[in-house]
Amino acid sequence: MKPENPPCQKLITLNRKYARQRWATLLSRVHFSTLKELSMQFGFSLAMGDLILLEGRWYVTHTGLIRLARHNRCAGIHVRPVPEFSYPSTQRWAFEATVYKSRTCRGFVGYGDADPSNVSSLVRGSEMRVAETRAVNRALRKAYGIGLCSVEEIGTIPNPTEKLPPQSTNGNGNSSGPKVRDRLCQLIRQHKLDPELVKAYAVDFCGTKALRDATREQVETFVAHLAEWAEKDRNALTCQLDSYLGQKEGAA
Repeated sequence: MKPENPPCQKLITLNRKYARQRWATLLSRVHFSTLKELSMQFGFSLAMGDLILLEGRWYVTHTGLIRLARHNRCAGIHVRPVPEFSYPSTQRWAFEATVYKSRTCRGFVGYGDADPSNVSSLVRGSEMRVAETRAVNRALRKAYGIGLCSVEEIGTIPNPTEKLPPQSTNGNGNSSGPKVRDRLCQLIRQHKLDPELVKAYAVDFCGTKALRDATREQVETFVAHLAEWAEKDRNALTCQLDSYLGQKEGAA
C-alpha cells in the first residue's frame, strides 16, 4: 500500500542523479527500477541517507526507517533487553522492540542480537547499541511492510583495512568447523526439529525474503543462535518454531 502523500517526480529524479554520482558504473536498470519503486512507496531519499547500495543490493538504513516512522506518525517504539539471550560478560546482547503505528495498534515485534563476531570492527565495543538498533529496524520493517534488509542487520560489513583470517583448506574443518548447511541439518536431526519451520524462522531471523538471499555471516549467526537455544531450552525453541506454522500451511 502506497503512502497517502507519495513522493513527487522531483524526489525520483534527485535519487537517480545522486545514485549516478555515488555509484556510477555499479548501477543497472534493475537498480534504477527498484530505486524508483522505493522512492514512490516510502519516500526514501538517498541524499538523506535512507538507502545504501552494498554489494549490488539496496539496503535501507536506520535513518531511513526512523524518518519513515516519523512521516507516518508512528505512535511509539518500546525496546527492552532479553536477559535470557544476553551475556554481558561476552558482550553478547539481545533486544526486543515493539512498534506501535497508532494508539490502537497491537504492535509489531522484532528481535535483534549482536556480539563481537557479527559486528564490524568499526563498532566493536558497542554491541549493546547495535543489538538495540537491529531490533528496532526489524520491528519497523515489519510494521511498514519493507522487504529490504537494513544495513545494520547484515552482520559484519567488510572493513578494507582489516584482513580476514584464512579458512582451513585441509578438508578436516578443524579451524572453521563443518559447513554451515551440514551443521544446520545436524541440529535439526539431533533435536528433532521441523525443517520447514526452522527455515521459516531462519528467513525471519536473517530479515530476508528467502534464505538464499541471506549472507553467510547471517546464516552462521542463525545456526549458532539455534544451537544455543536448542541446548538451553528446547521447549521454548519449539514454541518459537510453532509460531511459523501458519506460514508452513500457507506454502503447502
